[in-house]
Amino acid sequence: MQKREHPRNPLPTVDVIIELKGRGLVLVQRKYPPPGWALPGGFVDYGESLEAAAVREALEETSLQIRRVRQFHSYSDPNRDARHHTITTVFIAEADGEPQAADDAKAVAVFSRDTLPRNLAFDHARILEDYFEKRY
Repeated sequence: MQKREHPRNPLPTVDVIIELKGRGLVLVQRKYPPPGWALPGGFVDYGESLEAAAVREALEETSLQIRRVRQFHSYSDPNRDARHHTITTVFIAEADGEPQAADDAKAVAVFSRDTLPRNLAFDHARILEDYFEKRY
């Protein structure tokens, strides 16, 4: 009997650009490798919609309830995450309040376009560049 091969598929993820009105964008400092600052996000659970995953990940990592969740763009470069081949769908959302680091976020901070940290994880520098280019 021939052994059946399991397909190797990219893993679906979500990332969220959280806008705090008049303050900037929320980024999390990653607690686990790869290091750096990142958009809140993570893997989509089985049976979960992309939108629900975005809301869940934002709450888990920043303690913020997001609203006006809208899809921005998808990124699929096989090298965007050195651990796995992932495809992320990026959402833009709004929130109020003070973000608090939780789950796998070591820290959380609010940044403007001019104060973004240099050590952004994954392809988040490119994502934010696209966001600012299309937003302003």
